[in-house]
Amino acid sequence: MAQDEPDDDIAGVRRRATIEDVAAAAGVSVATVSRAMRGLPNVAFSTRERVAEVATRLAYRADPAATRLATGRSRSVALAVPLLNSWYFSQVVSGAEAVCSAEGYDMIVMGVTGDEDRRALVDETSSIHRRVDGIIFVDIPVSSDEAELLDHHDLAVVTVGNSTDRFPSLVIDDVHVGELAVGHLISLGHTRIAVIGGQRIDPLGFHVSDSRRAGYHAALDRADIVADPALAALGNYSVCGGRDAMQTLLALDEPPTAVFAMSDEMAFGALLAAREAGIEVPDELSVVGVDDHDVSVVVDLTTVRQPVADHGARAARLLISQLEGERVGPSRDERPVELVVRRSTAPCRPARVR
Repeated sequence: MAQDEPDDDIAGVRRRATIEDVAAAAGVSVATVSRAMRGLPNVAFSTRERVAEVATRLAYRADPAATRLATGRSRSVALAVPLLNSWYFSQVVSGAEAVCSAEGYDMIVMGVTGDEDRRALVDETSSIHRRVDGIIFVDIPVSSDEAELLDHHDLAVVTVGNSTDRFPSLVIDDVHVGELAVGHLISLGHTRIAVIGGQRIDPLGFHVSDSRRAGYHAALDRADIVADPALAALGNYSVCGGRDAMQTLLALDEPPTAVFAMSDEMAFGALLAAREAGIEVPDELSVVGVDDHDVSVVVDLTTVRQPVADHGARAARLLISQLEGERVGPSRDERPVELVVRRSTAPCRPARVR
Protein backbone atom coordinates (compact mmCIF):
# COMPACT_ATOMS: atom_id res chain seq x y z
CA MET A 1 0.00 0.00 0.00
CA ALA A 2 1.31 3.48 -0.89
CA GLN A 3 2.68 5.53 1.99
CA ASP A 4 0.42 8.49 1.23
CA GLU A 5 -2.84 6.56 1.45
CA PRO A 6 -4.57 5.94 4.81
CA ASP A 7 -5.48 2.36 5.74
CA ASP A 8 -8.95 1.06 4.94
CA ASP A 9 -11.42 0.06 7.61
CA ILE A 10 -12.06 -3.62 7.97
CA ALA A 11 -15.50 -3.05 6.42
CA GLY A 12 -13.82 -1.83 3.24
CA VAL A 13 -14.80 1.78 3.75
CA ARG A 14 -11.95 4.27 3.74
CA ARG A 15 -11.50 5.84 7.15
CA ARG A 16 -11.05 9.54 7.65
CA ALA A 17 -7.47 10.68 7.16
CA THR A 18 -5.69 11.87 10.32
CA ILE A 19 -3.05 14.49 10.87
CA GLU A 20 -0.58 11.64 11.35
CA ASP A 21 -1.43 10.40 7.82
CA VAL A 22 -0.72 13.84 6.39
CA ALA A 23 2.55 14.12 8.32
CA ALA A 24 3.74 10.68 7.15
CA ALA A 25 2.85 11.35 3.50
CA ALA A 26 4.46 14.81 3.53
CA GLY A 27 7.57 13.60 5.36
CA VAL A 28 7.27 16.12 8.19
CA SER A 29 6.30 16.09 11.84
CA VAL A 30 2.73 16.33 13.13
CA ALA A 31 3.65 19.65 14.73
CA THR A 32 4.77 21.01 11.34
CA VAL A 33 1.50 19.92 9.73
CA SER A 34 -0.44 21.63 12.51
CA ARG A 35 1.52 24.86 12.10
CA ALA A 36 1.22 24.77 8.31
CA MET A 37 -2.53 24.12 8.36
CA ARG A 38 -3.11 26.93 10.85
CA GLY A 39 -1.02 29.43 8.89
CA LEU A 40 1.49 29.91 11.69
CA PRO A 41 5.03 31.23 11.05
CA ASN A 42 8.31 29.31 10.95
CA VAL A 43 7.18 26.90 8.23
CA ALA A 44 9.00 27.06 4.89
CA PHE A 45 6.87 28.01 1.89
CA SER A 46 7.73 24.78 0.06
CA THR A 47 6.79 22.73 3.14
CA ARG A 48 3.54 24.60 3.53
CA GLU A 49 2.69 23.91 -0.12
CA ARG A 50 3.57 20.20 0.24
CA VAL A 51 1.41 19.84 3.34
CA ALA A 52 -1.52 21.58 1.64
CA GLU A 53 -1.22 19.34 -1.42
CA VAL A 54 -1.13 16.15 0.66
CA ALA A 55 -4.02 17.30 2.85
CA THR A 56 -6.11 17.97 -0.25
CA ARG A 57 -5.22 14.60 -1.79
CA LEU A 58 -6.13 12.73 1.38
CA ALA A 59 -9.28 14.82 1.91
CA TYR A 60 -7.98 15.62 5.38
CA ARG A 61 -10.10 17.84 7.61
CA ALA A 62 -8.95 18.91 11.04
CA ASP A 63 -10.91 17.37 13.90
CA PRO A 64 -12.76 20.26 15.64
CA ALA A 65 -12.23 18.89 19.14
CA ALA A 66 -8.51 18.43 18.60
CA THR A 67 -8.20 21.85 17.00
CA ARG A 68 -9.92 23.48 19.94
CA LEU A 69 -7.53 21.79 22.36
CA ALA A 70 -4.55 23.05 20.38
CA THR A 71 -5.76 26.54 19.52
CA GLY A 72 -8.64 27.34 21.85
CA ARG A 73 -10.87 27.48 18.75
CA SER A 74 -13.17 24.82 17.27
CA ARG A 75 -13.62 26.39 13.81
CA SER A 76 -17.30 25.61 14.27
CA VAL A 77 -20.16 28.09 14.47
CA ALA A 78 -23.84 27.74 15.32
CA LEU A 79 -26.80 29.27 13.52
CA ALA A 80 -30.02 29.45 15.55
CA VAL A 81 -33.41 29.75 13.82
CA PRO A 82 -36.98 29.62 15.17
CA LEU A 83 -38.33 27.46 12.31
CA LEU A 84 -36.42 24.68 10.59
CA ASN A 85 -38.98 24.01 7.83
CA SER A 86 -39.40 27.56 6.53
CA TRP A 87 -38.11 28.59 3.08
CA TYR A 88 -36.86 31.91 4.46
CA PHE A 89 -34.78 30.33 7.21
CA SER A 90 -33.49 27.57 4.94
CA GLN A 91 -32.24 30.25 2.53
CA VAL A 92 -30.47 32.11 5.35
CA VAL A 93 -28.87 28.80 6.41
CA SER A 94 -27.81 28.09 2.82
CA GLY A 95 -26.13 31.49 2.44
CA ALA A 96 -24.29 31.19 5.76
CA GLU A 97 -23.24 27.60 5.14
CA ALA A 98 -21.67 28.45 1.77
CA VAL A 99 -19.45 31.11 3.37
CA CYS A 100 -18.54 28.96 6.38
CA SER A 101 -17.60 26.03 4.16
CA ALA A 102 -15.43 28.21 1.94
CA GLU A 103 -13.65 29.62 4.99
CA GLY A 104 -13.08 26.21 6.60
CA TYR A 105 -15.69 26.46 9.34
CA ASP A 106 -18.26 23.81 10.28
CA MET A 107 -21.78 25.05 10.94
CA ILE A 108 -24.35 23.63 13.35
CA VAL A 109 -28.00 24.57 12.71
CA MET A 110 -30.12 24.75 15.85
CA GLY A 111 -33.89 25.08 16.19
CA VAL A 112 -34.92 27.54 18.90
CA THR A 113 -38.69 27.39 19.24
CA GLY A 114 -39.24 29.34 22.45
CA ASP A 115 -37.79 31.23 25.40
CA GLU A 116 -36.79 28.01 27.14
CA ASP A 117 -34.70 26.89 24.14
CA ARG A 118 -33.11 30.33 23.86
CA ARG A 119 -32.22 30.45 27.55
CA ALA A 120 -30.78 26.94 27.36
CA LEU A 121 -28.62 28.01 24.43
CA VAL A 122 -26.99 30.91 26.27
CA ASP A 123 -27.11 29.43 29.78
CA GLU A 124 -23.90 29.15 31.78
CA THR A 125 -24.11 25.36 31.65
CA SER A 126 -24.80 25.05 27.92
CA SER A 127 -22.40 22.76 26.07
CA ILE A 128 -22.60 24.92 22.95
CA HIS A 129 -20.01 27.28 24.47
CA ARG A 130 -17.43 24.50 24.26
CA ARG A 131 -18.47 23.35 20.79
CA VAL A 132 -18.54 26.56 18.77
CA ASP A 133 -16.68 29.84 18.45
CA GLY A 134 -19.68 31.97 17.58
CA ILE A 135 -23.45 32.06 17.05
CA ILE A 136 -25.70 33.69 14.45
CA PHE A 137 -29.19 34.39 15.83
CA VAL A 138 -31.83 34.66 13.09
CA ASP A 139 -35.04 36.42 14.17
CA ILE A 140 -34.38 35.38 17.75
CA PRO A 141 -34.26 38.23 20.31
CA VAL A 142 -31.24 38.37 22.63
CA SER A 143 -31.73 40.13 25.96
CA SER A 144 -29.08 42.29 27.64
CA ASP A 145 -28.42 39.59 30.25
CA GLU A 146 -28.08 36.93 27.57
CA ALA A 147 -25.73 39.16 25.57
CA GLU A 148 -23.56 39.57 28.66
CA LEU A 149 -23.38 35.79 29.10
CA LEU A 150 -22.37 35.33 25.46
CA ASP A 151 -19.64 37.95 25.92
CA HIS A 152 -18.50 36.19 29.08
CA HIS A 153 -17.98 32.99 27.09
CA ASP A 154 -15.99 34.91 24.47
CA LEU A 155 -18.42 33.94 21.71
CA ALA A 156 -18.64 35.99 18.53
CA VAL A 157 -22.28 36.91 17.83
CA VAL A 158 -24.22 38.31 14.86
CA THR A 159 -27.97 38.83 14.77
CA VAL A 160 -30.23 38.76 11.71
CA GLY A 161 -33.63 40.45 11.89
CA ASN A 162 -33.13 41.91 15.37
CA SER A 163 -30.88 44.82 16.32
CA THR A 164 -28.82 44.87 19.50
CA ASP A 165 -26.59 47.49 21.10
CA ARG A 166 -23.84 44.91 21.61
CA PHE A 167 -23.43 42.89 18.41
CA PRO A 168 -23.47 43.54 14.66
CA SER A 169 -26.94 43.10 13.15
CA LEU A 170 -28.43 42.61 9.69
CA VAL A 171 -32.00 43.85 9.26
CA ILE A 172 -34.57 45.06 6.76
CA ASP A 173 -37.13 47.82 7.34
CA ASP A 174 -40.25 45.68 7.82
CA VAL A 175 -42.49 48.73 8.20
CA HIS A 176 -41.33 49.85 4.75
CA VAL A 177 -42.08 46.34 3.43
CA GLY A 178 -45.73 46.74 4.46
CA GLU A 179 -45.88 50.24 3.05
CA LEU A 180 -44.48 49.12 -0.32
CA ALA A 181 -46.89 46.20 -0.67
CA VAL A 182 -50.04 48.03 0.40
CA GLY A 183 -49.05 51.25 -1.37
CA HIS A 184 -48.87 49.28 -4.62
CA LEU A 185 -52.37 47.88 -4.09
CA ILE A 186 -53.74 51.35 -3.26
CA SER A 187 -52.15 52.74 -6.44
CA LEU A 188 -54.22 50.20 -8.37
CA GLY A 189 -57.43 51.58 -6.85
CA HIS A 190 -57.99 48.97 -4.14
CA THR A 191 -59.48 50.16 -0.86
CA ARG A 192 -60.72 46.91 0.65
CA ILE A 193 -57.31 45.39 1.33
CA ALA A 194 -56.82 42.41 3.65
CA VAL A 195 -53.66 41.43 5.50
CA ILE A 196 -52.50 37.88 6.26
CA GLY A 197 -49.69 37.45 8.77
CA GLY A 198 -48.72 36.49 12.25
CA GLN A 199 -48.55 33.28 14.21
CA ARG A 200 -51.23 31.78 16.41
CA ILE A 201 -48.53 30.73 18.87
CA ASP A 202 -45.53 33.07 19.03
CA PRO A 203 -43.34 32.23 22.06
CA LEU A 204 -40.36 34.26 20.81
CA GLY A 205 -42.22 37.53 20.21
CA PHE A 206 -41.68 37.52 16.42
CA HIS A 207 -41.59 41.27 15.70
CA VAL A 208 -41.81 41.00 11.90
CA SER A 209 -45.60 40.68 11.85
CA ASP A 210 -46.13 43.76 14.02
CA SER A 211 -43.73 45.84 11.91
CA ARG A 212 -45.26 44.81 8.58
CA ARG A 213 -48.75 45.37 9.98
CA ALA A 214 -47.65 48.86 11.04
CA GLY A 215 -46.61 49.48 7.43
CA TYR A 216 -50.01 48.19 6.25
CA HIS A 217 -51.81 50.68 8.51
CA ALA A 218 -49.46 53.53 7.61
CA ALA A 219 -50.18 53.08 3.90
CA LEU A 220 -53.94 52.96 4.54
CA ASP A 221 -53.78 56.07 6.75
CA ARG A 222 -51.92 58.04 4.08
CA ALA A 223 -54.67 57.19 1.61
CA ASP A 224 -57.43 58.05 4.13
CA ILE A 225 -58.65 54.44 4.07
CA VAL A 226 -60.15 53.19 7.32
CA ALA A 227 -58.78 49.77 8.25
CA ASP A 228 -61.43 47.10 8.74
CA PRO A 229 -60.44 44.70 11.58
CA ALA A 230 -62.37 41.94 9.80
CA LEU A 231 -59.79 42.05 7.00
CA ALA A 232 -56.94 40.85 9.24
CA ALA A 233 -56.23 37.11 9.46
CA LEU A 234 -53.46 34.92 10.87
CA GLY A 235 -51.54 32.79 8.39
CA ASN A 236 -48.81 31.22 10.55
CA TYR A 237 -46.18 31.88 7.84
CA SER A 238 -47.12 28.72 5.95
CA VAL A 239 -48.95 27.76 2.75
CA CYS A 240 -51.67 25.96 4.71
CA GLY A 241 -52.05 28.90 7.07
CA GLY A 242 -52.36 31.32 4.16
CA ARG A 243 -54.98 29.13 2.53
CA ASP A 244 -57.05 28.92 5.73
CA ALA A 245 -56.79 32.67 6.28
CA MET A 246 -57.86 33.44 2.70
CA GLN A 247 -60.83 31.09 2.97
CA THR A 248 -61.96 33.02 6.05
CA LEU A 249 -61.55 36.36 4.25
CA LEU A 250 -63.42 35.18 1.16
CA ALA A 251 -66.33 34.06 3.33
CA LEU A 252 -66.96 37.63 4.54
CA ASP A 253 -70.16 39.37 3.40
CA GLU A 254 -67.88 41.95 1.78
CA PRO A 255 -64.65 40.14 0.89
CA PRO A 256 -61.44 41.98 0.01
CA THR A 257 -60.45 42.88 -3.53
CA ALA A 258 -56.76 42.65 -2.59
CA VAL A 259 -54.60 40.98 0.04
CA PHE A 260 -51.15 41.64 1.46
CA ALA A 261 -49.62 38.37 2.67
CA MET A 262 -46.58 38.89 4.90
CA SER A 263 -44.68 36.03 3.24
CA ASP A 264 -44.74 34.43 -0.19
CA GLU A 265 -45.63 31.08 1.34
CA MET A 266 -48.81 32.56 2.83
CA ALA A 267 -49.46 34.25 -0.52
CA PHE A 268 -49.25 30.84 -2.24
CA GLY A 269 -51.92 29.62 0.18
CA ALA A 270 -54.07 32.66 -0.65
CA LEU A 271 -53.74 31.94 -4.37
CA LEU A 272 -54.76 28.33 -3.76
CA ALA A 273 -57.84 29.34 -1.76
CA ALA A 274 -58.87 31.80 -4.47
CA ARG A 275 -58.54 29.15 -7.16
CA GLU A 276 -60.58 26.67 -5.12
CA ALA A 277 -63.31 29.31 -4.67
CA GLY A 278 -63.37 30.13 -8.39
CA ILE A 279 -61.99 33.63 -7.78
CA GLU A 280 -59.90 34.94 -10.68
CA VAL A 281 -56.47 36.39 -9.83
CA PRO A 282 -55.84 39.25 -10.55
CA ASP A 283 -59.22 40.12 -12.13
CA GLU A 284 -61.18 39.66 -8.90
CA LEU A 285 -58.42 39.48 -6.30
CA SER A 286 -54.92 40.98 -6.25
CA VAL A 287 -52.27 39.28 -4.12
CA VAL A 288 -48.89 40.58 -2.89
CA GLY A 289 -46.34 38.56 -0.91
CA VAL A 290 -42.92 39.13 0.63
CA ASP A 291 -39.50 37.49 0.05
CA ASP A 292 -39.37 36.56 -3.68
CA HIS A 293 -39.47 32.83 -3.03
CA ASP A 294 -38.06 30.61 -5.81
CA VAL A 295 -41.61 29.66 -6.81
CA SER A 296 -42.88 33.26 -6.96
CA VAL A 297 -41.77 33.77 -10.54
CA VAL A 298 -43.46 30.50 -11.54
CA VAL A 299 -46.87 31.57 -10.19
CA ASP A 300 -46.37 35.21 -11.31
CA LEU A 301 -46.63 36.55 -7.76
CA THR A 302 -46.09 40.24 -7.11
CA THR A 303 -43.81 40.43 -4.08
CA VAL A 304 -41.49 42.58 -2.01
CA ARG A 305 -38.07 41.08 -2.64
CA GLN A 306 -35.40 40.86 0.03
CA PRO A 307 -31.93 39.29 -0.44
CA VAL A 308 -32.59 36.31 1.84
CA ALA A 309 -29.57 34.09 1.14
CA ASP A 310 -27.37 37.20 1.25
CA HIS A 311 -28.51 37.80 4.85
CA GLY A 312 -26.96 34.47 5.81
CA ALA A 313 -23.80 35.03 3.78
CA ARG A 314 -23.20 38.50 5.19
CA ALA A 315 -23.89 37.34 8.73
CA ALA A 316 -21.37 34.50 8.34
CA ARG A 317 -18.73 36.89 6.99
CA LEU A 318 -19.29 39.26 9.92
CA LEU A 319 -18.97 36.38 12.37
CA ILE A 320 -15.81 34.99 10.77
CA SER A 321 -14.27 38.48 10.64
CA GLN A 322 -14.60 38.62 14.42
CA LEU A 323 -13.10 35.15 14.79
CA GLU A 324 -10.16 36.10 12.58
CA GLY A 325 -9.31 39.00 14.88
CA GLU A 326 -11.04 41.93 13.19
CA ARG A 327 -12.63 44.41 15.59
CA VAL A 328 -16.33 44.36 14.71
CA GLY A 329 -18.44 46.43 17.08
CA PRO A 330 -22.18 46.90 17.33
CA SER A 331 -23.66 47.93 13.98
CA ARG A 332 -26.94 47.91 12.07
CA ASP A 333 -26.68 46.92 8.41
CA GLU A 334 -30.06 47.62 6.80
CA ARG A 335 -30.44 45.56 3.64
CA PRO A 336 -32.47 46.80 0.64
CA VAL A 337 -35.94 45.61 -0.39
CA GLU A 338 -37.78 46.23 -3.64
CA LEU A 339 -41.25 45.76 -5.07
CA VAL A 340 -41.33 43.21 -7.91
CA VAL A 341 -44.56 43.57 -9.90
CA ARG A 342 -45.83 40.45 -11.64
CA ARG A 343 -49.28 39.33 -12.81
CA SER A 344 -50.96 38.62 -9.47
CA THR A 345 -51.96 42.28 -9.11
CA ALA A 346 -54.15 44.44 -11.34
CA PRO A 347 -56.40 47.53 -11.13
CA CYS A 348 -59.46 47.11 -8.92
CA ARG A 349 -62.62 46.11 -10.78
CA PRO A 350 -66.24 46.11 -9.63
CA ALA A 351 -67.01 43.08 -7.46
CA ARG A 352 -68.64 40.15 -9.19
CA VAL A 353 -72.24 39.48 -8.16
CA ARG A 354 -72.35 36.05 -6.52
